[in-house]
Amino acid sequence: MSYGERPYWDMSNQDVINAIEQDYRLPPPPECPASLHALMLDCWQKERANRPRFCDVVSALDRLIRNPASLKVTHPEGPSQPLLDQRVPPPLSACGSVSEWLHAIKMERYEQSFLQAGLSSLDVVAQLDTEDLLRVGVTLAGHQKKILSSIQTLRVHKLPPPLLY
Repeated sequence: MSYGERPYWDMSNQDVINAIEQDYRLPPPPECPASLHALMLDCWQKERANRPRFCDVVSALDRLIRNPASLKVTHPEGPSQPLLDQRVPPPLSACGSVSEWLHAIKMERYEQSFLQAGLSSLDVVAQLDTEDLLRVGVTLAGHQKKILSSIQTLRVHKLPPPLLY
């Protein structure tokens, strides 16, 4: 489903273990049917007794195959569950530059690419979409999803307060 991408991006093994212990589960890969992601979540239950048995998984997959319409319903694009991390980065609202923002979301590897593309202000970054990220050189789906999720958060933090009448 994720085209062979590393499931937990650049998280260390300990970060993954901490996140799982805090009930974090991976968001659905791009274009993953919602029903299939629900099955994945069932298989990732913390308590072994709550996980489906192999025959249950086979039955669920058989039902999905026999009802192809159920495989057309995907999760909407947009922010997913945030990654849980014990080492809390500065809040995005505290980031004053693209560089600080990329470091806060642990995507500093793209700092040079963003600067070369002329993306030097957070207001400009807040308008980016998937195609823009591809042009900048962010080709890994997980990195795109992480950056886009953060952009959604940036939009919320950078919007002017609503006018009260």
